[in-house]
Amino acid sequence: MQLEQTLRTLCALPAVSGFEMQAAKAVAELFRPYCDTVDTDKNGNVIGSLSCGKEGAKTVMLDAHLDQIGFLVTEVLDGGFLRFAPVGGVDPRMLLGGEVTILADEPLYGVVSCMPPHLLKAGEQNKAVPIDQMAIDTGLLDAKSRIRVGTPIVFAQQPIKLAGGQLCSKCLDDRAGVAAILLAMEKLHAAKDKLKCNVAVLISTQEEVTELGAQTGAFTVQPEYAIAVDVTHGRTPDGPSDGVFDLGSGVAVGMGPNLHRGFTKALIKTAKANDIDYTLEIMEGNTGTNAWTMQIVGRGIAMGLLSIPEKYMHTPVEVVKLSDVQAVADLMAEFLRGFDGEVGA
Repeated sequence: MQLEQTLRTLCALPAVSGFEMQAAKAVAELFRPYCDTVDTDKNGNVIGSLSCGKEGAKTVMLDAHLDQIGFLVTEVLDGGFLRFAPVGGVDPRMLLGGEVTILADEPLYGVVSCMPPHLLKAGEQNKAVPIDQMAIDTGLLDAKSRIRVGTPIVFAQQPIKLAGGQLCSKCLDDRAGVAAILLAMEKLHAAKDKLKCNVAVLISTQEEVTELGAQTGAFTVQPEYAIAVDVTHGRTPDGPSDGVFDLGSGVAVGMGPNLHRGFTKALIKTAKANDIDYTLEIMEGNTGTNAWTMQIVGRGIAMGLLSIPEKYMHTPVEVVKLSDVQAVADLMAEFLRGFDGEVGA
């Protein structure tokens, strides 16, 4: 499996939170060669399973979220302009002049209107425009007959390969996590006869708004253990010095109150034994990922969290390094090849 092309394929799938079903069906087909069963549920979750065939074997679930931040059309104005509302955490400062795709029956393109600097009044240059005062320009005189209120909108940017093995794209949060799980499952399927635990896959919906896809999906699977795979903040010159990670530093292994201590230590031990680069991500409370939600499903799930450093999160130009995605995949595969379902405290 070629990682860069897999990421390009995944990032091309539109899946605004709550509108994931079409993308879910495509992702299910990507996982089908590496799972015994793959299905999509009524919420759009992709759920797959790979059985080790051993009676009483424990199950480890690998989760990454499919949905992306985006927008919904709230009003269609004269002249082909649209009012819109955000879905998920969107920073209005980076929207003006941005390119978007309106997911109507036939996808349409538009740009977020922006005032030329010549026309701005004194003091307006440094003020962020509220999203409810922005408009998308489609240029369509028949927009009212082609675009309905409630239509989802996504960023239109295409993936760009940067120097140093980096890829820039929309929605790498969390298609990078999906790609890592896909790579791990390819390796695990090839070593299926050596597995001592069952492996489940959950590519979950609505993480950016409620995390309820992970909750319902985990309730369906009922695993003893789960690993949430997500992105974390990459280091940039204008960012903070703490709580961020260099791209190329490998896996960010979460450690916090809702992450099972023994399970986390076992993941770290595997990374050391296999010379997989990693750093520790210390979390004082809610991780802001599906790990927090899944921990309390059913009788409780022992959680681990593996993250991929990413620059410019929740923008159209998110950046990851391919080697970090590969490191997360390698750690999951190596860990699960030898995991018998038992960890210490």
